[in-house]
Amino acid sequence: MTEYTLDTAVGTIACELPGAAELFRQAGIGFCCGGDVPLAQAAADVGIEAADLLARLQALELAARREAPDATGELIAHILERYHQTHRTDLEWLIPLAQKVEHVHGAHRSAPLGLADALVELKEHLLPHMAREELALFPMMRHEPDPDIGHLIAGMRDDHACESRSLAVIEHLTHGFALPDGACRSWTALYVGVQKFCDDLVTHMHLENSVLFPRFAGIDAVDGAALSSAALSAG
Repeated sequence: MTEYTLDTAVGTIACELPGAAELFRQAGIGFCCGGDVPLAQAAADVGIEAADLLARLQALELAARREAPDATGELIAHILERYHQTHRTDLEWLIPLAQKVEHVHGAHRSAPLGLADALVELKEHLLPHMAREELALFPMMRHEPDPDIGHLIAGMRDDHACESRSLAVIEHLTHGFALPDGACRSWTALYVGVQKFCDDLVTHMHLENSVLFPRFAGIDAVDGAALSSAALSAG
């Protein structure tokens, strides 16, 4: 389990822990521009007991771990089916919809100007990232890990950090997915779709960073096959 503390920045938690962003929104805690604020300070600013807020975040962490299969092979299949293909499908319709909303409502003070470009940039990072997992990392995990698997995983974690920064930009551009009064159906559908996409991506990254990747830490040339066998039966 990731060790979040009262000193952890709310922006970090929002981009790593499934459900945390919505919890912060409900509590009135901003985590975009002010994302560097420690959890304790953020709780104090809105009059919430910091220990209670941390406990709710820890409960989210436990819930996130229970959402996916335990065995490594099944977990990888779940990630591929539930997240990889879903991300590709969602981005195909979200980007043109964002372009439409920006074009039609660009003069509105709440218009998400720059959202389409942010989604395109995220897509350009995310699609090659998922392809590297599908073609190299996941087959290695399912069969016999190479001694270089640690380097592959480190690269994936770096990609996740980049994607987390993109999520923070999207949250900022959409004003926390807050629709203005009288928003049209296209604008509404866009925010509902983008928020769902962002939530999915956070969960996807969490499953890899906190559940899947740690199973392959410390592999060397001697024990790689043995660790692979143990990981595939992990439960």
